[in-house]
Amino acid sequence: MLWITATLGGCFIAIDWGLRDAPVLWFAALRALVAGGALLLLAAVQRRPSPVGVRAWGRITILGLVNVTLAFGAMFAAAAGLATGTAAVLANAQPLLILLPAWWLYGEKLSTRTTVALVVGFAGLLVVALPGGGGNGAVLSLLAAAAVTGGTLLARRLGDLDVVVATGWHLVIGGVALAGLAGAVQGAPVIAWTPRFLLSLAFLALLGTAATTAAWFTEARRVRMDALTAWTFLTPVFGIVLSFALLDERPRGWTAAGLLVVLLALYLSLRTSPRAAIPAPADGPLPVRSSPGTGHA
Repeated sequence: MLWITATLGGCFIAIDWGLRDAPVLWFAALRALVAGGALLLLAAVQRRPSPVGVRAWGRITILGLVNVTLAFGAMFAAAAGLATGTAAVLANAQPLLILLPAWWLYGEKLSTRTTVALVVGFAGLLVVALPGGGGNGAVLSLLAAAAVTGGTLLARRLGDLDVVVATGWHLVIGGVALAGLAGAVQGAPVIAWTPRFLLSLAFLALLGTAATTAAWFTEARRVRMDALTAWTFLTPVFGIVLSFALLDERPRGWTAAGLLVVLLALYLSLRTSPRAAIPAPADGPLPVRSSPGTGHA
């Protein structure tokens, strides 16, 4: 989870750089299509099994529209209108948004201490980043967080589908829909294929999307949602540190205190996660994991 969150934190830097050379929605669509194509190429080389049946393809399609079309579109638009650190914070509100759905859908009961830790952690993030702005960009960031939360929940419903194949196809399907939306809203793509843009796109697509999404979906199938998503508190921490180092977005005086609160909340939420097996969803059993609070990497 450390490499996943560090890579995702770096994505906000890559988005900021890439948006200097490409329209928002077209950049988001390219990210998804290149990432999905790379995973499907890997799946073909490794001869992984393809999805079979209307039900399997329906799940992948819904996942693609939610986790890619909606999430990427909102995330990129928010990054264009907010300071990088603020966008990184609000787009990672997943630990709070997932609490009730995880309890309702999968019976993952939460202790009071875990819930308080997650709330305190998000409060620490707000202390760190809200001085960077709000408005429509903040709304779009929260919409992206809600869409990613839905994608994490839907990942549990993939059943026994190969994770690389399912991840690749959902990125391609979502990317195609996003490209259609980009064409309708922004017209034909006008992209400056500079070395900066190519480097940003390669990092976003291959590391920040293909690798991290496949790893994230793997963990979502076997780890409690609260224990998994608590790690996303580190994503904006990495994003803020990198934005300071690379973009010279200087944090305010409360940043150090806010980051300490975030790290404390992460520690408490992982220490207090209930040690229970993951309930099986309606479409089949999931691997039982006896200690969800440890061993995520």
